[in-house]
Amino acid sequence: MADEPAGTVPAEVKSYDLTPKLIPNLDRHLIFPLLEFLDNNESLPHEEMIKAKYDLLKTTNMTDFVGNLYREIHNVDEVPEEFAQKRQVVLDTLKDLEEKSRKVLDLFDDAEVVSNLRSDKAQNMNDDGGYVVVRAGLMWEVKVTVDMVNVLFEFGQQQFSIGNYITAADLLYQFRILSTDGEKTAQATWGKLACEILKTDWDAAMEEVTKVKDLIEQKLYNNPLSQLQHRTWLIHWALFPFFNHDPARDILIELFFSPAFINTIQTSCPWILRYLAAAVITNRNRSRNTGQYQKQLKDLVRVVKQELYEYQDPITEFVAALCIDFDFEEAQRKLGEAEEVLKNDFFLVATAEAFVDSARHLISESYCKIHQRIDIKDLAKRLNLSQDEGEKWIVNLIRDTRVDAKIDYKEGTVVMNHPPQSVYQQVIERTKGGFFRTQVITAAVSKA
Repeated sequence: MADEPAGTVPAEVKSYDLTPKLIPNLDRHLIFPLLEFLDNNESLPHEEMIKAKYDLLKTTNMTDFVGNLYREIHNVDEVPEEFAQKRQVVLDTLKDLEEKSRKVLDLFDDAEVVSNLRSDKAQNMNDDGGYVVVRAGLMWEVKVTVDMVNVLFEFGQQQFSIGNYITAADLLYQFRILSTDGEKTAQATWGKLACEILKTDWDAAMEEVTKVKDLIEQKLYNNPLSQLQHRTWLIHWALFPFFNHDPARDILIELFFSPAFINTIQTSCPWILRYLAAAVITNRNRSRNTGQYQKQLKDLVRVVKQELYEYQDPITEFVAALCIDFDFEEAQRKLGEAEEVLKNDFFLVATAEAFVDSARHLISESYCKIHQRIDIKDLAKRLNLSQDEGEKWIVNLIRDTRVDAKIDYKEGTVVMNHPPQSVYQQVIERTKGGFFRTQVITAAVSKA
């Protein structure tokens, strides 16, 4: 078979592209960065990607940008008159909404007024639908109606639709402070999460992730099917801060492993296991809590094993080969495939190097645990390294993990010292395993 042209993505890597599975669970504005990545990565012909971007955004109010896409698709200098007409309608609508919301926006310019708005929003309202706040120790009635507050919501939606995410985030935040409409407040929270993601303000995005999670638990507590759908959406939206903001990594790993969310992943979107596996494995170099990391790894192995029949890719297959089958040759092969998949995944491209480094540590640690004497050349081969690189790797591994081992440079081997586990420790470990199995059996019987 002829070699792939330079810069193109191999067919086997394309087969692992998750974009078609991610798109139905994302807002169209969040989908656009994925299409840009595919276009820049030359995963698909440029002409197809331009058409995909146009189809994605033509229903938004980003008239100038959509017009430029139209020109490129049709290779023309001018766009149809309907683009200019729509642009004018959008501008007129924005001007009208700005005028209608001016009184409410002026209210937020007074820091003292804002600080005295009660957390119980219903207490801020009078019988006529106006808002009452405390200013300078006196009751001060603000003649702002519910309809005027709802204009903030509409104005925020319009700003979001034209791609002005900073202004949209502010408007939706202000609307949320005043509104007592639970349905619109929930929509505003999802909208603000999208805005913070598109602004790449990851700290603010994580705050909104927490708010959306709380909404799902509280507002939809009696609707399990709707909870499942909303959790599925939140899992996909959370991938943006998950792999762009280090402080979010531990929080979201914990969230994804929580019973409600791991059940959602297994039921509704098993492909998310790729991202969970990548996060856990790369967490090895970040986590200072060895016990926490080992627990995450055990949880990951358990879920991957359960879902092997439902979803597999080189990342999850690497975990299965190394931690379930203890097949080092297969793990080595899957690591090479996984690296290519990572480099062509929008969310994981920046973690490819860290993943490979952490995966090599896992391979070498597992290999060292079950061998007394290790041939450095053989281990280097399993890690896809030269013999010199393998020697350096082993030295660093022994230093970093402080394992009890010594290198015999003359023989080219590493001699491991595996102290025998005490009888007492063996009894403790077996007791733990028996207790866990008892809990599982008890839970199963109670459900029967």
